Formats: sequence, structure tokens, C-alpha cells
Amino acid sequence: MPTEEELFAAVDTLLAGEPALPGPAERSRLREAAGVTQARLAQVLQTTTQTVKNWEAGRSEPRPPRRQAYQRLLEGWAQQFPADAAPADAASTATASAAPAPGDTAPAPTAPAPTAETPSAHPAPDAPPRSRTPHPEKAPHPRKAHRPAHRPTPPPADQRFENGPLAVIDVEDGHVLAYCVGGLVLDVPAKSLPALIDWTLTEARLGQPRLHRNGRDGDPLLVLTPAALERYGLPTALSDEERRAGRLPDSHKAVRQLTRADWKLTRRGLGPWARIYRPAEGAKRHCVQLCIPAWNALDAREWDDRNAPRLPSMHPADLARYLGAYAERVMTPRGTAAVTGLELMTALHPPTRAEKDPVTGAFTRALNEDALTAVHDVVECEVPDEHPLLKGRFARHHLRTPAEMLMEEPYDWCRPLTDDECMRQYLVAIDVNMSFAAAANGLTVGLNGPTHLTGDPPFDPSLPGSWLVDLSHVDLSRVRVDGRPVDGGRLPSPFTPKGERPTGPAWYATPTVAYAVELGFEVAPVEAYVRTRTGRYLDAWYKRLRDAYVTTMADLGVTTGLGGAEFLDAMARSRQSDPVMALLVGAIKATAKGGIGKLRQRNRGQVPYHEPWPALERETWRPDIRAAVLANQRIGLHRKLMKTAAAADLYPVAVGTDAVVYPSPGPTPLDVLPRTPEGKPVPGTFRLGVSPGMVKHQGTRTVLWAEEQFEEQGGVFNIANHIKTDPAAGEGE
Repeated sequence: MPTEEELFAAVDTLLAGEPALPGPAERSRLREAAGVTQARLAQVLQTTTQTVKNWEAGRSEPRPPRRQAYQRLLEGWAQQFPADAAPADAASTATASAAPAPGDTAPAPTAPAPTAETPSAHPAPDAPPRSRTPHPEKAPHPRKAHRPAHRPTPPPADQRFENGPLAVIDVEDGHVLAYCVGGLVLDVPAKSLPALIDWTLTEARLGQPRLHRNGRDGDPLLVLTPAALERYGLPTALSDEERRAGRLPDSHKAVRQLTRADWKLTRRGLGPWARIYRPAEGAKRHCVQLCIPAWNALDAREWDDRNAPRLPSMHPADLARYLGAYAERVMTPRGTAAVTGLELMTALHPPTRAEKDPVTGAFTRALNEDALTAVHDVVECEVPDEHPLLKGRFARHHLRTPAEMLMEEPYDWCRPLTDDECMRQYLVAIDVNMSFAAAANGLTVGLNGPTHLTGDPPFDPSLPGSWLVDLSHVDLSRVRVDGRPVDGGRLPSPFTPKGERPTGPAWYATPTVAYAVELGFEVAPVEAYVRTRTGRYLDAWYKRLRDAYVTTMADLGVTTGLGGAEFLDAMARSRQSDPVMALLVGAIKATAKGGIGKLRQRNRGQVPYHEPWPALERETWRPDIRAAVLANQRIGLHRKLMKTAAAADLYPVAVGTDAVVYPSPGPTPLDVLPRTPEGKPVPGTFRLGVSPGMVKHQGTRTVLWAEEQFEEQGGVFNIANHIKTDPAAGEGE
């Protein structure tokens, strides 16, 4: 128990009042004037960099004993670096607005200091519970705890979603807070999970406007931290049984709470990604999505840095910034990055629209011609082995041949180095930016079901689909590129993922057969399955992801105007510039790659072998479109390999998906990629840059390293994806 003297001393201190800290903007100014980084300040005060960021953004205040140390430091800096026009006192400093940067909008006015009429963002612990009864016609604005004045947020185009697409729900000092985009923090009054859902739909003003006029608005997303899970009666980790099921049991208290409140769950239940809804009323939806990172909703393979995970320790404000930027640039996440990539296709090309009957005046549902609108019949050669169509056709472990199965996949090819190549010191790996998204751009795909062509049909490059044709006669050594021959023995075949020359008839997607014609060879299909209603379905999807990727890379200091050495230097600096935006780059790339993969989602033990699995019920389960994109990606890569070989007598030694390895006299791509006498990239070859389809430096190793790897493995294997940063060379990514 404290003594009487100690209590009186504490009271005297309280009566005297604590010295006021400068406002958030002044704290940041003083630190920057002293040339001290946030990380260094955090080290001195024995706290985290994120905590210092919160102090300077006004999201939180330091507490004793750090408060006194921070106060002393700021006072010392204030004497060394006085402001040109210092505010009259600390209070005016706290409310002063920073001048907007060139091109920025004027900052939003800061909230007044709390008074009897203006409640504080965080009510006192002994304050009575607030009663919030939404107006029947207009929902009240949620209490806004803080929006940093130095990071102005432009007013949203749709006032229904003025607080952004999502919020990260956390608990701090007993208060439930919702961290939104732009630094906004909302006070959450909800005491239970059903109340949290009600608050989100009636007060939070969260959500995202539709991406297409015939689409639907994005449902609000709540990301629950472990502290929020505890507050709302949810486990902070799933049991082994729950993890296998991917959900909590229906008998769980939280599920029963939702049921009693007339909320429903989709068939995936209350799991890492949960949808909680009530039936729609006309065009108005009542749906909230939950994302629970503690249950592995944000898989490190898509959303995090697998080598140095950041999400588990990320502050809720940074998590809101990360996922909020993803939502604004791509769309509100609806599951894994792969699931979101597929959902983005539908959001940009909705299958239906409302159409007014000219006679009755009633609105009915009509199909959009440029979308995937139905589940069509499938083709035997295009489906994976476990598809119900193949039941009884082959033995369980039968390996279908290229004449039985469409095998359009990315490259996985490697060859031994020649004696001349061994004389070069380095192996330089380059990587194609967003290669699958780039391959989707401008690609014509089928929008309807298959038409079977028999009797040796002539090849028609305008019809997307699958063709049974013999391309074994294509000899790359007979091809002339810009009038020059190439050494076909040192190039992979464009027709097989392993780079081996075909030995007979095989199924190919339209882009592959069209490339054989482009190379100057005759083709004679035996039969085909084609689609007669066609369109460039993936163009809008590509452009959305391209813009997201390029914008995020610009945030990291890598812009489209850079080339050559400037680009390589900017890429090297980008890795240390902004960890949150660096994660966003990875998530965007995972969305593009995963979205294409979802077009042929396989049965992962959901149902018995050769029984229908849920993905087959989607209009977007289209293995033929996936095959066309992968074929176009591989063909586009091969076209550049041919151009490079003809221009500089330069041949790859390995190709892995979208990475190409070249022998080089020096450690960077500038030492190996061909250039014109004017110093520009040779047209049609690989070009350094940030845009999708251009290349970056993946890494560098020595030729000696490769030979040692081959010796250890007992033979040649694909080294393309094993070449990352070489510590000795200091290069690579």
C-alpha cells in the first residue's frame, strides 16, 4: 500500500499539471530537424518504430516514464531548432495545420479539443455506457477518434463509404477501436459480435463502390486482431480439428449468438474469411465480411514476406493502410489473393444486368454479352485428372499423354552450359514483371461453350480453344529472325513446358498453334474444341492490376520513366523504402498469378476423386481460358528468347516460369542484354523497366556455383529459381 506522503505527493503533481507535449506535427518537425530517424528515436527510448510513428501521427500518446524522457528530448530540440513562426503555446501547435505539399489537397481541419459539448475520442473508463439508436432514415456518423492533419484524405466520391472499404478492429486500454484508411480511427461501441455487425452496417460507413455499373458494391470488411477476438468471444487460434474443417463448429457460442440475432453464415461458416449476412432487401445488401489473420486468413505465401514475416507484429494502423491500399487499388479482399483475383474478373465483367421491360416497365435480369454467364459443358482434354468427366475413362494412376490432355504450362527448362559459356564468369537471372497478367492483356478468349470440330478442320487463329495437331516438324534452326538464323539446340521448344521437342500429335491452345504458323510452318489439326463467342475478357482485369502494380512501385521510388542503371538502382533502394508497400507489391503479384490459377481450381480433397467439387459450379471455372493465358505467356517469352538469340548470339541456360538465366561477363543485366549502338534495348528483346512484361534483375551467381550445384545434384536441374541475391556480387533482388 502507498504511504500517505506518497499519495499526497502524487496529488500535488496532478494539481500542478504535467507539461504539455508539442503537437504531432511539431514532434515530427523537431525530429527531422535533428536528423534523427524514427527507428533511431525508438531505439533510444526503448520502444518500437511503430510507437514513434503513432506519437507523430497523433494516434497515441507516450506514457511514463517514456513521456518524461520524450518531453525532455523535444524541449532540447526546440531550443536548437526553433520554428520560424512558433505558435503561441503548445495547444495552438497541436491544432496548427501543416501546409499541403505541392499537388496535395488542403488538409482536413483537426477536431477541437474535448469539452463538455465535444466528447473525447476515448471516453473515460468510468464513463457511463453510450446508447446509440440510429435514426430510422439516416444512420449517424460514427465517432471519429483521429485523422492526421499531415496526411489529408480527399473526400470520397460515394459518401455511403466515406470511411473507406475496411477497418481493422483492435482493443486498446479497454476501448474497441476501428483503424481505417487514411489514419482515421473510429470508436466502436459494440459489446458483442452481432452488435459489431449491426454497427458496421448502420454507423461505420464502410464499403466500396462497385467497379462496374452493372456490378454490386463491395461489402465492408472487418479485420479482427487477437485482442478483438478475445473481446468478442472468439478463439485466438483454431484447434487442429477446426483448422482441418476451416471453421468453428456451429455449436460455438459466437455462431449461436449470430443465429439468435437472425444473422446467417455462408457454407464456409465462421472461418478465416467469413461472410455474415441477412437476405437482401431489393438491391440493398446486408452483408459484412470478416478477415481473421490469427486463423491464417492472410497466408504468408500471398500476403507476407515468407523469409521475414511482418504481419504478426504489424500495428493495426499499418495493417489498415496495407489492406486499405490493396482494396482501393485492386478491390476489397474477399478471401485469399487468388480468390480475390478471380472475384475481380467478375466484378469488372458482371454476368447480369437489370433490364427494363418496355411493355410492363418491370426490371428483369439480362445477361451481359461480354461476360462469363453460364456453366458450360467441359472438354475431356481440358479438365484435370480428378474431374467427374473422366470417371471410368482411365486407371487411377494413369498419366495422360499430350495427345490426351492439354498441357499448357509455364516453362521449367534447363540445359548444360557450353564450353564457351563456361568461360563467362557470371549467370544473371532476369524476371518478367507480372508475366501472367501481361499475357492476359489483349488475349481473345472464349465466352461460351465448346464447339467440336472434326474431319481435319483448318486452323483459325481467331477461334480460342484446343487443337489436336502434330508440331514435331517445327525446327527452330530453320527459322530466320530479322534475317538471321538461330541455334535451335540451345533454345527450348516453344511447344512443351519442359522445352522438349514434340514427338507427335498433342493438344495445344490457340496461341501455341498460332505461333507455329508465325514461325513459318504449316499446321494440320486433326480435331478441335473451339468457342465461337469471343472477347477480350481479361483486358480490364489486366489494366486494374497493372495500374495497382505500377502505382505501388512508384510509391517505392520505381517509376515508369526509369531505365537501365537508374532502374536497377531504384529497385535496390526500394527494398528499404517502405516495408508496408513492399508487401503490397507481393500481394498484387499473387492476385494476378492466383487469379489465373483459380480458372482451373482443382479438387484438394474436398470431395472423393471423380466427384464434383464446389469450384465446378462457378461460371469462372474455365480451364480453357487458363490454358490460353499460360500458352500466351510461354510463347511471348519464347519470342523474346528468339529475338535476343538472333540479335546478340545470346542463349538462355535455364528458364523457370518467368525467370531467364543468361551467361554473362558481368554481374548485372546491363552486362548481358543486347543494346543498339545508341545504347537502347534492341527492339523485341528483354527490356529493363517496371511495367508488366518488362524485366528486372532477379539475381546473380557465378558459373562455378552452377557447376557445383550440378555436381552435388548428380546432373543438370533448373537453376532459374535458385538464383537470387549473390552476397559476393551485391546484386540481385
